[in-house]
Amino acid sequence: MEPGPLSAASPALGPWLAERPEPPDSGWGRLSELFRRDELNRYPEETVNIVKASFSGGIVGLIYGGIPGFIYAKKRYIEQSEGEIYHNRLDAVQSAHRAAIRGFIRYGWRWSWRVAAFVAIFNTVSTGLSAYRDKNALSHFAIAGVCTGGLFRMHLGLRGLVGGSIFGALLGIPAGGLLMAMQNLAGETLLERKKRKQKELYEQKLAEWGTSLKITESISEERVEAFQEGAEENSAIKMQGLQNFPQNPES
Repeated sequence: MEPGPLSAASPALGPWLAERPEPPDSGWGRLSELFRRDELNRYPEETVNIVKASFSGGIVGLIYGGIPGFIYAKKRYIEQSEGEIYHNRLDAVQSAHRAAIRGFIRYGWRWSWRVAAFVAIFNTVSTGLSAYRDKNALSHFAIAGVCTGGLFRMHLGLRGLVGGSIFGALLGIPAGGLLMAMQNLAGETLLERKKRKQKELYEQKLAEWGTSLKITESISEERVEAFQEGAEENSAIKMQGLQNFPQNPES
């Protein structure tokens, strides 16, 4: 098979040729894409959803722990300050409110960071497993619950580790089932939407690669034709010079 124009000019055009785009076909490749920005400097939708869910969990934890802490701190302050003397009723009310706000912040923060961390670890593990295996499964949420519950209770020893893992699994299975049901009701799961977008992006990159390849081949052919024309002109000039050169007379 004779080499075409592209192979003849490959040393000169090598830097111009881009590699053929290939979709990620390995679990580690899909997993690494979760923490990689795209051409528009944006993180994947799954990573953004993890951050949003963690922030929402922190808000829920703040309210869940803060409101009872507010009520408890205010009630306890009133019980402990019955013998104190205030300048007026407003001063007493303000002191009680300040104590209640301190209780809200104290107990609210205690629950807020715990719930945010639980949601972040749970979603990170389940999303990572789904990306690595390239499918959704209820077992991913169970494993995520086991890992999260075990991490939160491991400081209590082996018994706490086992208990936390069981509690996390029991919590992760219904939570995962609810999330999968909501995605199915929406008509398209998050993984299906990601695959569709990846396919569209791959086809677009493949079309751009094909266009650049055609341009490169055209430039290569033009260079080869110009080289051949130059070689023919040089050959013709040399032949003409040899014909015009005076020959020696015979002795």
